[in-house]
Amino acid sequence: MPACAPAPRAQARPARDATPAFAPGMTVLLEDSLQVLAGRRVAVITNHTGIDVEGRSIVDLLREDPRARRANIAVVRLFSPEHGIRGDVDHTDVPDAVDPRSGLMVHSLYTRETIPPPDALLRDVDALVFDLQDIGTRTWTYVGVMVYAMRAAARVGIPFVVLDRPNPITGRMEAPLLDSALANPEDPTPTRRGAAFALYPAPLRHGMTMGELARWFAAELRIPAQLTVVAMRGYRRGMWWEETGLRWVVPSPAMVSPLSALVYPALVALEGTNVSVGRGTREPFQRFGAPWLDATGVASAMNELGLSGVRFDAERFTPVNSPDNKFSGREIPGVRIVVEDRDRFQAGRVGAAVLWALRRAHADSLRVNPRTVDLRFGSTAARVALETAADPNEVIDRLQPEVVAFQRRVRPYLLY
Repeated sequence: MPACAPAPRAQARPARDATPAFAPGMTVLLEDSLQVLAGRRVAVITNHTGIDVEGRSIVDLLREDPRARRANIAVVRLFSPEHGIRGDVDHTDVPDAVDPRSGLMVHSLYTRETIPPPDALLRDVDALVFDLQDIGTRTWTYVGVMVYAMRAAARVGIPFVVLDRPNPITGRMEAPLLDSALANPEDPTPTRRGAAFALYPAPLRHGMTMGELARWFAAELRIPAQLTVVAMRGYRRGMWWEETGLRWVVPSPAMVSPLSALVYPALVALEGTNVSVGRGTREPFQRFGAPWLDATGVASAMNELGLSGVRFDAERFTPVNSPDNKFSGREIPGVRIVVEDRDRFQAGRVGAAVLWALRRAHADSLRVNPRTVDLRFGSTAARVALETAADPNEVIDRLQPEVVAFQRRVRPYLLY
């Protein structure tokens, strides 16, 4: 941590309990931490994922719950991230709109790029509240929304309150760590693609909650935020999604299940290639394919690597109305990623194996946008090694010391 980085501020923590039931940060806020917002006009960054175990929205609860009303909290403005306030938009330039339930204007933070809340929309509020569900992968733009919003709150001098949520793929951290040469910690502009998710050297599977990420980014990027994280109750780092009791709400159109979230970091780099990742099917990010793919040969080569907790099956699938415009309406050969043991499954290692197998079998057909792949996979050197037939297990093994060092660096910011 830089010597002049601000120390993490005091956190609103849930009370100790021998066997506490799980509760997300929004529930803890209402039960015993409303003092952080009492008497304030607040703006909220959220979407349909900002719910409690009973499916109630943070916006509705802050406006209607008797405890919030007694605390004289006024929600005056809403902001939404990529995919919109209801999570059903899968394109750029998401427009502003009126929330039909509250009647409040929802200001979009996703136009051509993820953008921060404009200072002009924060100067008449007393606090900015953040409640969005992360999926545990470095490339998720909701994390960028949080960092840019934290900067905006610091600029106008208002508190930034994060209502913490689980990491649905646990606290495990996996290589590759993002190359520092690819990282872009500055505020985004419309011309810098990748600014929202290539923020700072972090593992592909980062292993932290949103609240922990906020604490780490505030210190590492020297953001002078008045940061409060309302921690969850009853959360453990090894918890899987269904153990929390929260209902899975699809955070984006292609993230249909916790299983897709688990496999997503293995395939996200293929967004920069001419290979489908199953968008437009019922199981996106659990398969990949292309018209020219030797599915049987590629699946066999990957199975021979002996990767833990997973097998690869040849199949055929048809993307329907695929938002990435890859082979929509066309049946293509593909490889299905079958997770047999999620505790042993290593997404980064599988991702390396996929890139290796595709290049090995289809050097003439595979098209790679190096910049796009590198921003997602995280390592230019690793990508080049895989393209030149280096053993994918050895490639990932060489990257592991960086992840171990990262785990040590972020330990002071972990809450659970």
